Amino acid sequence: MKKNFTVPIALGLGLILIVWAIMSDGKITSFLHLPSLIITVVGSFCALLMSFPLDQIKRLPSVLKKLVVEDETDKGALIARIVELSRISRSQGLLALDNQVAEIGNEFLADSIKMVIDGMDPENIREILETKIDNMEARHSVGQNIFLKWGELAPGFGMLGTLIGLINTLGSLTDPSAIGGGMAVALVTTFYGSLMANLIFIPIAQNLQSRTQVEATVSEMVMEGVLAIQSGQNPRVIEQKLESYLDGIASKERPEPLLEPSEGNSYV
Repeated sequence: MKKNFTVPIALGLGLILIVWAIMSDGKITSFLHLPSLIITVVGSFCALLMSFPLDQIKRLPSVLKKLVVEDETDKGALIARIVELSRISRSQGLLALDNQVAEIGNEFLADSIKMVIDGMDPENIREILETKIDNMEARHSVGQNIFLKWGELAPGFGMLGTLIGLINTLGSLTDPSAIGGGMAVALVTTFYGSLMANLIFIPIAQNLQSRTQVEATVSEMVMEGVLAIQSGQNPRVIEQKLESYLDGIASKERPEPLLEPSEGNSYV
């Protein structure tokens, strides 16, 4: 897997921008308050532990690793491979695909072709593959839901910290000189909650959701291609159908798949 550090770089730049905005008209020390940070971070995490089973929370480290891993699936090359398989199927029969399975690097495509070779009904193949896609989306949604919920909880605990600070400040009305500092500390927790929700938790959830949508689209593309192969559709028709799953840039970069298959072709 190829590393992609866009997310940590963007997070770092966002923090730098906020620090610059603070220091341009104030002091960074005014925004550093350990009790406020503990209330917002630890408090919201405790609520998170109450919201999800522990085994799902334990997956967070592996979920975070996905943020720096780039999907290396070449959709264009995958289409070219499917079209090539359709050519082999039309010229030599579906059973000839058995010799190609070992050379297919995409696991979802390989499993789908095996179903076709085994002679399963198209309805059963579609049902099984759709179930696999649904299970993949449900599995990936765990991390998304955790960070979305954390993004909801953090501002709430920030506000809770602010209320605690205001109550303590109001209890010090006999000392007017302490009111200004107390109000500032009280508002820091709201700052922490808003910062974490809008710069960390919600963007991470959106990133994971986008990755899942891409993976689901690729899987649906493979499913439609395999079913088209089984039904004996023309390779040109299959190519045009699968190209509709790609955006304009991916289509332009797609290698030409319409060459006759040969032993020297490289496979996905």
